[in-house]
Order: sequence, then structure tokens, then C-alpha cells
Amino acid sequence: MFRIERKERLNSTVTLMEIYAPKVAKKAEPGQFIILRVNEEGERIPLTIADFDREKGTVTIIFQIAGATTKLLDLKNEGEYISDFAGPLGVATKTEGLKKVAVIGGGVGCAIAYPIAKKLHNLGAEVHSIVGFRNKDLVILEDEFRNVSDIYKVMTDDGSKGNKGLVTDALKALIESGEKYDEVIAIGPLVMMKFVCLLTKEYGIKTTVSMNPIMIDGTGMCGGCRLTVGGKIKFACVDGPDFDGHQVDFDEAIKRSGMYKNFERHAYEDTCNLLNKEVTE
Repeated sequence: MFRIERKERLNSTVTLMEIYAPKVAKKAEPGQFIILRVNEEGERIPLTIADFDREKGTVTIIFQIAGATTKLLDLKNEGEYISDFAGPLGVATKTEGLKKVAVIGGGVGCAIAYPIAKKLHNLGAEVHSIVGFRNKDLVILEDEFRNVSDIYKVMTDDGSKGNKGLVTDALKALIESGEKYDEVIAIGPLVMMKFVCLLTKEYGIKTTVSMNPIMIDGTGMCGGCRLTVGGKIKFACVDGPDFDGHQVDFDEAIKRSGMYKNFERHAYEDTCNLLNKEVTE
């Protein structure tokens, strides 16, 4: 059993939890993920490690309430326990040797982008962070990004926070102003990562993407995270989640990502109906 040391609501649909898991914290690195079960009857879901503290023995996860399991997880409070918390899994993001990097985060993908920006900053790299959200109410980790970024730009679809527009608008402006990056690291919705890669390919900038959005089982057994990279089949959970963005077949990945949406929605609705029934009885 793993104790919830801290719980914080970041916005209306995104929650942060700090879990006491010293064995995981001891070896965790940015870019890796864990697999958890809320209870012994629950399903296993992968969640990316958003931060860790080796001294405290804690691992931070940030999740969006999107399905039945994340709904049940969100109902847990500080001091309570979750059944399983296994990891770290996946290949850590390569950060050594980079001197100047643009880190791009979209929506809840910023939870994955932040620890990478933090590690790059701690290694002495110049970090330019660009984050994108639909509106100001969905912005997360603003102070955290500011503390590890030499340049920090917020983009919102409606202009209610930062600048109106897309993360690609901000990235293009920086590139055309003369900024030269060793690498761009983009993490967020598949469509966002696709267009970041299309932009950086024009300028010949190496680009790494995290294919967490298509992970399901987290061990390579289910095949749900299968994708094509450079014409070869890869599995996001065991070969990644990081890949060369210019080699990823995003159109295929986007098509596959929609396969489970109806199932997830039905599971979420069934869970909510069950919880409401328990409350009224």
C-alpha cells in the first residue's frame, strides 16, 4: 500500500498527488512513468512521473480526470492509500550534453515537460519553456516552470493568459528572432506534437516527442501503444516514451488514439452513476 502524502487540485479536471514510494523515488528520472492500481480490483493505468524527491521518498503524479480509474483516484485524500505503485518504467529522457533547449508543453502534458525542464536547468542548460492551454483556468505549474526557465511563455487559445495563439507561434517567433536550439522537446496532445515537428523540421532542429498519450497497459503486452517510427514498429511503453519526432507517423498514432475513447467514456459514466447511487442510498 502506498500513502498519499499530498493532494492538490491544479484546476477543475487536473489533480496532483505526492505518493510515498521510496523505492520508486530512488531510481526515478524525468520521462519515466509508473503503473498504479487504486485498489485490488482496479485496472492498471500508466501515469508519467511529474516529479520526485529522493530524500523524502516521494513521487509526484499529475493526472487528468478522464476515465473511471482517474475518477476513483481523485476521490482519494491525503493520508489514504492506493494499492499498487510500480516503477520507474520506460526510458528516461536524454538530457546530458544539451546546452540550449526549448521545452514545449501542451495542457496536462506540461506535467511531463516540467521535470525535464527542471533537470535541464539543474544541469546548467539554458531552458526556454513554452506552454499552451485552452484558457487561463487550465494553466498549471506556472511558478514551477518560471523557476527553471530562462524564457517562459504561456499561450492560450482565447488569449485569456499570456499570448493568444499556439505553442508553434511562440516557438517560430523565437527561432526567427535568432534563437538556436540544440534540441526541442515537445510533450502534449498528439496534434500539437505533430505540428511542432513539422515546424522544427523546416529549420533542421532535432526534436524529441513523448508518446505517452497512446499508452494503455504500460508493459508492451497489450500492443495498444504500438506506433511507427522511421518505418519500424515501436512500443511507446518499452521502447520510449521518447522518440525522434521527425520519424514518428503521427497520422497513424492519432487515428489509433481514438480507438478507446467511447469505452473510456462509458466506464467513466458507469463509475459516476455507481458513486451517486452509493451516496443516495
